[in-house]
Amino acid sequence: MRPSVRKSVFAGIAGLSLAGTVAGCAPSAAPAVPSSENNSTGASTPSDTSSTLAGSGSVYQDGTYSADGTYVSPNGTETVGVELTLASGTVTAVNITQHPSNPNTRKFQGEFAGGIAAQVVGKSIDELNVSKVAGSSLTSGGFNQAVETIKSEAQ
Repeated sequence: MRPSVRKSVFAGIAGLSLAGTVAGCAPSAAPAVPSSENNSTGASTPSDTSSTLAGSGSVYQDGTYSADGTYVSPNGTETVGVELTLASGTVTAVNITQHPSNPNTRKFQGEFAGGIAAQVVGKSIDELNVSKVAGSSLTSGGFNQAVETIKSEAQ
């Protein structure tokens, strides 16, 4: 076989292998059964409506939820406050409460707070997993931790 044909064949096989792997990760079509209890801890203000995200099976109560997340920086453990407003499982607003322990933390949490809305507003809460926002990569760990807490409170 010529080298260009061999590359095409290998690329095609790799593509088929990847498609088969991804297809095996598809969520189950079983419907979710919403809980009759609201497990909120007082940090949230859910409304009486809920939404099921298509294909995810997750049910979230509409409302505004707050949680703190922690992360480790070179200066020690830091905390960042996250407030998300959900409607139909989609983030409609985000607010960051900064808890800086030093000037560097203040700088990075401030940059994170200024750039996070562009990353998360309009997205499904199940899609949220930020890694670096406006030059701040460590604060995102605390944000992601807070989002997981909010997801459990909103169900």
